[in-house]
Amino acid sequence: MAANDVEAQILDQWSHRLAQALQLLDLDFDRELILDLAGESARSVTHAAAPITALMVGYAAGLAAGTRSAGTTSNAAGGAAPKEASAASVAQAAAVAFRLCEDGADGGPSSKGWADTAQ
Repeated sequence: MAANDVEAQILDQWSHRLAQALQLLDLDFDRELILDLAGESARSVTHAAAPITALMVGYAAGLAAGTRSAGTTSNAAGGAAPKEASAASVAQAAAVAFRLCEDGADGGPSSKGWADTAQ
């Protein structure tokens, strides 16, 4: 196994153990998207931005997925399945974070007040 394969296996095992410990059953996420986002925020802003960005994107995605699935009792009602809603929410939140990374530590929504934000 190459070093990357070993690292991927360790990360997979860690993710599985952590999901079990946090009681996040059947958690499935785009690991490459999260790693890319963390790497980009670390390069664009500062190294410490990586975990903060990942946490905030996950939190925002969880809130959005909960909002999307609220009020729908079944898939037949036109709502997305929980996993699909979660994946879409992560992708949407990550896209926002990637756009902010383009400005690095400067710029972004706060430089223009609350314009064009969800606030």
